[in-house]
Amino acid sequence: MRPLQMVDTKTQYHKIKTEVDAAVLNVLESSVFIGGKVVSTFAENLAKYHGSKHCITCGNGTDALQMAMMALGLKPGDEVIIPSFTYIATVEVAALLNIKPVFVEVDKKTFCIDPAEIEKAITSKTKAIVPVHLYGHAANMEAIMKIADAHSLFVIEDNAQAIGNDYTFSDGTTKKTGNIGHIGCTSFYPSKNLGAYGDGGAMFTNDDELAAKLRMIASHGQSKRYYHDVVGCNSRLDAVQAAILDIKLKHLDEYIAARRAAADFYDKAFADNKKITIPFRDAASKHVFHQYTLLLEGVDRDALHQFLADNGVPSMIYYPVPAHRQKMFDSFGGSNFILPITDWLTERVISLPIHTELDEEQQQFIVSKVLEFVNK
Repeated sequence: MRPLQMVDTKTQYHKIKTEVDAAVLNVLESSVFIGGKVVSTFAENLAKYHGSKHCITCGNGTDALQMAMMALGLKPGDEVIIPSFTYIATVEVAALLNIKPVFVEVDKKTFCIDPAEIEKAITSKTKAIVPVHLYGHAANMEAIMKIADAHSLFVIEDNAQAIGNDYTFSDGTTKKTGNIGHIGCTSFYPSKNLGAYGDGGAMFTNDDELAAKLRMIASHGQSKRYYHDVVGCNSRLDAVQAAILDIKLKHLDEYIAARRAAADFYDKAFADNKKITIPFRDAASKHVFHQYTLLLEGVDRDALHQFLADNGVPSMIYYPVPAHRQKMFDSFGGSNFILPITDWLTERVISLPIHTELDEEQQQFIVSKVLEFVNK
């Protein structure tokens, strides 16, 4: 059996090595490393896949979130409604801009922000909602957009973990997550479903004016070279990463299918165990399984994590400390938020290996070790 990894990027690379190597060599031969046709072509192809009018590439997913807030004109003292049960970057960018994060609960089943809790948190200072499509499952975007429209709020989707997820509205229409709110943001960190061999990110919008602002902000605030209209950043996707991502984009749907197949295997193995809750799936969200996350009850989660490690099975806890309990948000009153569901989840979730290269032998071994511990 091949050694187990949370994400097997090496084996995936070897399957597309010829395509990737040729694309990278073409960039090296061109000597156009920043900007150029390779980057613009990838952005166009990704926008088409995503169903978005505009795709603006950038340096990483964190930059994408920060620049989205800047482009929407959010200012110090404004409030954004955001889940605490997320990776720190989602909230960190608000704090960097001195925007107050208002933490709300997530849905216990989907792990995504609870629309009912959003309503309760809206004040006269609220300017935006930042739903996170956690682990690959979509937040309830239909309800969120209704709330946003009713209160004239912006919606910034953190789609770093759910690229390729098809969200279905009650009228039967479908959109990709990240293409529903005013701006969608994603990451190309190597472990992502569409991962680079370095860092990278992108922003999506169907608004021409917002797209122009995002492009300016990502390039030092300039609309024309050396003419700087707004305060901006230096955040760009380099041509080597764009070339690699353009190759991998062609395989993204098959990568998602492989993840779903691996999730199906786990689901069947754990479905009847009363101590394990398998990931929730609903008709509105076509889960893309960036993570396969179990919810445990009556099991020492941390002891299981160690037991698996001792037996050569990697696992991860996403996330052991919610954002509102992080010291970095003390000045924003983070500890004042009472979020019992979020705290409950952080003590019970554990994520198992899931990626495009998992085989049945590996999964059988993973399952056997999880059940060995849980059933003892």
